Amino acid sequence: MADQATYPPDRSSGNSRSPDNESFARCLAEILGADFAEIPSATVGLGLDGIGYWLAARNLGLIPVQNPSDFQWAGWWIARLADRAGYVVMAGTPSDVAWVPFGTLPSKGVVEEGWVVAAPALQIPRRDAARGRIDAIFRFPASDAPEEELLEASLIAGVGIEGDRYALGTGHFSETDRWGQALTLIEAEAIEHLSRSHGVMMRPADARRNFVTRDMDLNALMGRRFRIGGLLCQGSRLAEPCAWLQRTTPPGMLRGLVHRGGLRADILGSGPIDLALAA
Repeated sequence: MADQATYPPDRSSGNSRSPDNESFARCLAEILGADFAEIPSATVGLGLDGIGYWLAARNLGLIPVQNPSDFQWAGWWIARLADRAGYVVMAGTPSDVAWVPFGTLPSKGVVEEGWVVAAPALQIPRRDAARGRIDAIFRFPASDAPEEELLEASLIAGVGIEGDRYALGTGHFSETDRWGQALTLIEAEAIEHLSRSHGVMMRPADARRNFVTRDMDLNALMGRRFRIGGLLCQGSRLAEPCAWLQRTTPPGMLRGLVHRGGLRADILGSGPIDLALAA
């Protein structure tokens, strides 16, 4: 079911970069050993949201440093220096400037902000899974609307499931051009895990995901392209449970679904999905 192409979508590349954005992105590429051209740029400001989505597809996140001028870290981290000196890579205990994206290595200046690149999920649950299937398809016309269970759904590339709140732009977290809001999936096994291991009884529809899958390792699709019913999709990031969902579900849901909340995906190919044929 998985294709070999990687994340992010092609739309993230080729955007013009501000000097600050380029400086930050080059520091990030240096730390990760990544191709600078793959790191998203932003149209305004530093663009940490766009970079954040790109990192999430790699199970990484930017953790702000509380007191960056005194921070010590046995590894690489990114700092913003005062007096418009830009972004640099720091390292050491105590830390000092280890690498700069442009020019010569400056003497250590005043560090105004800092970020550590770290993995939010230290251990992502994985399991062996055969070629899977779709157990159920749901759409939700609004954030507070009850589910509509479908036997067939129309997927619209770059938009979502026809009639769903995120396709309509009325979802609780709707945002223009936001990655990973077109389609959400959750494993039936995760719902069963809630009941078996945490005593939380919850209907699959209560998770507010579009597709309920079986025998699919959704965590393994993070950052990869895959097909459902022949339509190309792309795993964006984990669909971790949130405080908003916890308010509408039984106590214990959030803890039980951490790293098991499913997958957020982008839709790259339009067409119908038939529940009987989707695999």
